[in-house]
Amino acid sequence: MKRNYQKELEAILAKTEERGKRLFLHSCCAPCSSYVLVYLRAFFRITVFYYNPNITQQEEYRKRAEEQKRLIAALNRERDAGTAEVFPIAVQEGDYTPAVFWEAAQGLEQCPEGGQRCRRCFAMRLEETARRAKSQEFDCFTTTLTISPLKDAETLNAIGREMGERYAIPFLPSDFKKKDGFRQSVLLSQKYDLYRQDYCGCVFSRAERERCRTAAGVES
Repeated sequence: MKRNYQKELEAILAKTEERGKRLFLHSCCAPCSSYVLVYLRAFFRITVFYYNPNITQQEEYRKRAEEQKRLIAALNRERDAGTAEVFPIAVQEGDYTPAVFWEAAQGLEQCPEGGQRCRRCFAMRLEETARRAKSQEFDCFTTTLTISPLKDAETLNAIGREMGERYAIPFLPSDFKKKDGFRQSVLLSQKYDLYRQDYCGCVFSRAERERCRTAAGVES
């Protein structure tokens, strides 16, 4: 039977002893993190880890990284001005080393989007997240990637568990797209006027986007 990761997450959040623990949250971008942060900041002391060397254009990488920081600053300002019992959010930016992505993608350049190349990319990012979470003594780690309807939660949770076991730190299960999560991320992106990209970030996903645009008769 297919696991329901959203129910597993809800069961963890229902335990009062979990509140206030330190979560190291890998984020792929501000729009995807928006709902996740709003959802989880009442339960965890979150540090967002922005680590995405798969974004192969430096200008694109910087634009997304700055949007991530801008969103977190806005959420913290709202917290400081309001009465809601939510924790502040911190952020760390990982090393921008596209060569690490190219090494992971080597030999898989012709794989379709969503295939083995993407799995290696997920593993690359989640391994670094787990390693840093352990070295900084966080209580657990997870990723925003499961909010995307284009990404398989089963695959991401399996990789997360594997990295958690490798570095001896708990992985928080998730399927953030459930319970209207993805739609909420779209609405929050509109609320905060976030730059919402239409491709994952690597040169391969960008090429796929261009193929789809051309097939649909849409100019770049």
